[in-house]
Formats: sequence, structure tokens, C-alpha cells
Amino acid sequence: MPTPVPTAALTRLFSELVDGPRGLNEAFMLNSGDVGLLRSLDRLSAASASRSVNGGATIAAHAQHLRYGLWLMNRWAAEGGDPFADAKWDEAWKTSEVDAAGWEQIRNGLREEAQCWLQTLGSFGEAGDVEVTGLIASIAHLAYHLGAVRQIDATTRGPREGTFQSRRSY
Repeated sequence: MPTPVPTAALTRLFSELVDGPRGLNEAFMLNSGDVGLLRSLDRLSAASASRSVNGGATIAAHAQHLRYGLWLMNRWAAEGGDPFADAKWDEAWKTSEVDAAGWEQIRNGLREEAQCWLQTLGSFGEAGDVEVTGLIASIAHLAYHLGAVRQIDATTRGPREGTFQSRRSY
């Protein structure tokens, strides 16, 4: 049975992770003043994006993985069917060393897929339970990888807030 999709909430949360909160009092997932994933990645050189910590994946691999995942989500929304059935998730994790041009290509591709997915998130009217779960999961997945990137390289981290002060009434 179709469920109304909370498009305003989904687009707001996804946008915040990608581009940072809209305003000082509009941070739900990140601290106020955070620039979000895309501008955080723009701060990094190709060498920094290629660095592995403790044998883990590089930031370039995380960014390529997000790019690929969003490409699949955009493909699913545009074409329907199951683009995940033949997905090659392992390919992104093979991304280790990138040069400046390769790093720029990954970032630009991620930016393009994120912008497309943001528009797509806002266009859903109703969807089935599995689809709504996928929409929400796309935001949680992005948040997970943003956190992983920020653990790998401290220069990508957002600003700290002293103590939590609620600016909203719930």
C-alpha cells in the first residue's frame, strides 16, 4: 500500500548532509556552521584523499562509493526495476591513489549525483514501504560515510558546538 513520502523532511536532511545546514537555527544532523560533505571534500588534496588510515579505505574510495550508490538510486528512480541486482559495489572500494584530475572527477561526479538525488527525493508523492525505506536509507548511508571520512581526516570535520542548546521546540 502506498505511503505518503515526507519529501520536505527527506530533502532537508539530505541537503544538510551534502551542503551543510541552511541557517544557524536549522541544523538537525550537523553542527551549525558545518559546510557539509561536498565542501569538506573540496578542502582535500588528491594526496590526502588517497591516504589510508590503519589499512582502511581511502576518502577517495568512500566518495566514489557514495557517488556510485547515488547513481544507482537515481537510475532506480528514473528507470524503475532493480538496478541493485547487478551492482558492482566492490569497484569503488578499489579506489586508492588518485591524482588531482581523478579526485576532481570523483568530487564532481558525487556533486552531480547528489544534486540529482536531492531533486528526485523532492519529487516522490507516494511510495511503497520498501521504497520509502530505501529513500530514508540513502540519507543514513550518506551520514555514515560522512562520519567515516571525518574520522580519516580531521580537516574535513565540521565545527564543534560547546553545549547543546535546543533552538527548536518539538
